[in-house]
Amino acid sequence: MHFHWNKMEDIINRGGGNMLIRVHNATKDEDLDKVSPVKVHCDGREFEVPAGTQVKLTPGESITVYPYLYHDFEIEKGTGSVLLGEVSMCNDDEHDNRFYKKMGRFPEIEEDELPYRLLCTEYPKG
Repeated sequence: MHFHWNKMEDIINRGGGNMLIRVHNATKDEDLDKVSPVKVHCDGREFEVPAGTQVKLTPGESITVYPYLYHDFEIEKGTGSVLLGEVSMCNDDEHDNRFYKKMGRFPEIEEDELPYRLLCTEYPKG
């Protein structure tokens, strides 16, 4: 669960199963607002949902995430893998992520086997 102070982004379900995006407003002190309704923008439609709602994106649908909108992602069980796309303003992982629970950009990983996919920070230099 996180928001961005500056970045606005469109999250697009490019195919596969259904993506669930939980939304909350941020309070003035950057806490999670568990009460206020959330204004949502999906594919040119604007509507309100209760705080904590998981907005469902089926293949081809998208949501615009504005600054100070807490959000997290989950795949709807039983719908299969999902390919997400993101179109956003310039990304600044070092200074534009406000996580609800303190954590780094990437979680700690206990290496017990060789990776089959590398994180962006794991590619060889040069």
